[in-house]
Amino acid sequence: MMNQNVVISDTKSGFSMEIVVSIRDPLFPQAVVPMQLAAGGQPIVWTAQSLKMIETAAAAAGGGGGGGGRISAWVDSMRASSPTRRPPHENNEENNKSWIIRHPSALSMFDEIVMGSKGKQIVMFLDYDGTLSPIVDDPDRAFISPEMREAVRDVAHYFPTAIVTGRCRAKVYSFVKLAELYYAGSHGMDIKGPTKGHQYKKSNQTVLCQPAREFLPMIDEVYKSLVTKTKSIPGAKVENNKFCLSVHFRCVDEKRWPELAEVVKTVLNDYPKLKMSPGRKVLEIRPIIKWDKGNALEFLLESLGYANSKDVMPVYIGDDRTDEDAFKVLRKRGQGFGILVSKVPKETNASYTLQEPSEVMCFLKRLVEWKKSSLQRF
Repeated sequence: MMNQNVVISDTKSGFSMEIVVSIRDPLFPQAVVPMQLAAGGQPIVWTAQSLKMIETAAAAAGGGGGGGGRISAWVDSMRASSPTRRPPHENNEENNKSWIIRHPSALSMFDEIVMGSKGKQIVMFLDYDGTLSPIVDDPDRAFISPEMREAVRDVAHYFPTAIVTGRCRAKVYSFVKLAELYYAGSHGMDIKGPTKGHQYKKSNQTVLCQPAREFLPMIDEVYKSLVTKTKSIPGAKVENNKFCLSVHFRCVDEKRWPELAEVVKTVLNDYPKLKMSPGRKVLEIRPIIKWDKGNALEFLLESLGYANSKDVMPVYIGDDRTDEDAFKVLRKRGQGFGILVSKVPKETNASYTLQEPSEVMCFLKRLVEWKKSSLQRF
């Protein structure tokens, strides 16, 4: 990985300047590495089109580079995925208004949403951390509130409901404790249906999908290695999610992030069949197979009998970049929509937004009340 000096010109605005860019790292295929101004000054907010121009120009300039540059790029990606404060552009009122117009609140647009579901079966997909529970320093204490649990239980009574998470399926079940839900853990690589009778199940058999089972021994090896080698970094925590691993750095001093990135890089060098991507204060390590939350959504819809149905409206609520895979699937299907949980503007394929878990709970409760009232009219 190495920086390249690239001149970028925008023909519409006449803007032209030299910047330093870093080419995307193969271990962070979806991450956009923050760009530094060659001549100093404030960061520039780039559109998707501008970013594509930059990458094309950087590719033409050449790539490659040493390990030091790669670690620097990884740390930049960690910062980009886990901002400790709002960048200056996100405090810009005009930018915020523009983003809200494109991604309005699911609460303010609730009537429009339920009108669009007329004659269709709503199927709910919910992320866990940051969606049903707040983001906390200790991932083992990300407990769902009793009120949120009740809201999810009520939703599942009226609609097929799945929790799709990067967490281990068993751990999320221990948090939620609702047997009537579908659970897709490890980013959808471990799926199981309700253990209690459910009117939407196609049969009495529980849904079970584990496309990465062959990777279990390898993942266990990497887990043990990372636990040992990160002990010297205060605050680092490695979570075994069975079919994937999460290296949490929420409690790690930012000055130690390069050291943590170096440790993870060194371990993964011996495991080319595993890939890494950044999330909110976490590095996610997964098998290289093409399977993500979007695939999990499609698998569950097919299991419910809605693979090619026009009478279904999937709704996916999530807060992390891994949820974007599901948002993209919904856009491609032209059915249903994604709801991003975020207080700040982000590039997203979601149609609507909610700011925090409390708003998610409010949305779920309104959905239940709407369904109850619509049933009473008939």
